[in-house]
Amino acid sequence: MEDLLRSWDGEHVVVRYDQAAKAWIFIAIHSTRLGNASGGTRMKIYEAPRDGLQDALRLAEGMTYKWAGVDFPMGGGKAVIALSAPLADVERDRLLERYGELVETLGGTFSTGADLGVGPELVQVIGRETTHVFGVRGAGDPGPWTALGVFSAIEAVAEELYGSRDLKGRTVLVQGIGDVGIPLCKRLAGTGARLKIADVNEERAAAVAEELGAQAVDVGKTYAEPCDIFAPCAVGGVLNVDTIPQLRCRAVAGSANNQLERIEDADRLHERRILYAPDFIANAGGAVALCGLEALRMSEDYVAAKVLSITDTLKTIFAEAKAREESPYHAAMRWARKVLERGPA
Repeated sequence: MEDLLRSWDGEHVVVRYDQAAKAWIFIAIHSTRLGNASGGTRMKIYEAPRDGLQDALRLAEGMTYKWAGVDFPMGGGKAVIALSAPLADVERDRLLERYGELVETLGGTFSTGADLGVGPELVQVIGRETTHVFGVRGAGDPGPWTALGVFSAIEAVAEELYGSRDLKGRTVLVQGIGDVGIPLCKRLAGTGARLKIADVNEERAAAVAEELGAQAVDVGKTYAEPCDIFAPCAVGGVLNVDTIPQLRCRAVAGSANNQLERIEDADRLHERRILYAPDFIANAGGAVALCGLEALRMSEDYVAAKVLSITDTLKTIFAEAKAREESPYHAAMRWARKVLERGPA
């Protein structure tokens, strides 16, 4: 793991080996430039501890740019609990309680919430031992907030492509009908957009499509399905050297994290004249809502306005990218770095 830590540009990493559960805990603090670090806790089985550390470092850096991309006063952090084998529920809960004790010792320099393998009910377990956890004090489900941010991103894309935010008659393909995908689909359906839905659970996709008057798409043919805007709202890495040539859309704007398998994939999209709304800006709504409402005690109106401002942020990014004839990904990274260099507003 030494080479990973030497090459990382973050601030510090807290490492603990939990002997009882035979699990490694990594809390990566990438940046506190804008505020105390915050990011979810991921728990899964890893082939080797190094893989868990690598995930923590990568995800913490991503959180730094997510917060900076929407100019929000939080820093980038992430935690990974790297299991070596499945745990019984009782053992898992005890591990999460011990993890909560570790988070508490950091005195608020890191706060956390749900992520892969740690759902809302397990966040409550962590919250037994620390106050520095989101999702336990009434902010509610972050999914609809994330969906609101993605909807705002789609509106920005529509305005850039067609000169209007009006989505009536525009075809939007949503990949992934989950906590974000469903509220996003409902918002899109309400605008009169022509909605297409793809999900690995084809029965669920068919049911949601019937409810909303949408078209369910064969999940195996998702990337080749014609649409105006493709909204990936499931797993990451879906935009890559194999899928990008298949795309039959004019833009991509979705909630999935790490949509680009490689940075070069942003340029592949640009070469195909497919407008890309960088995921770390488009999907920031849920994180902004949880931290804003629970940690920073912001009003719901202020948080809503902040999430809706994703539209204007992307308009600025699109304009710069167009002037430089480059992918919006590069303009978004410059935007975020400028916010970090400036420091807290």
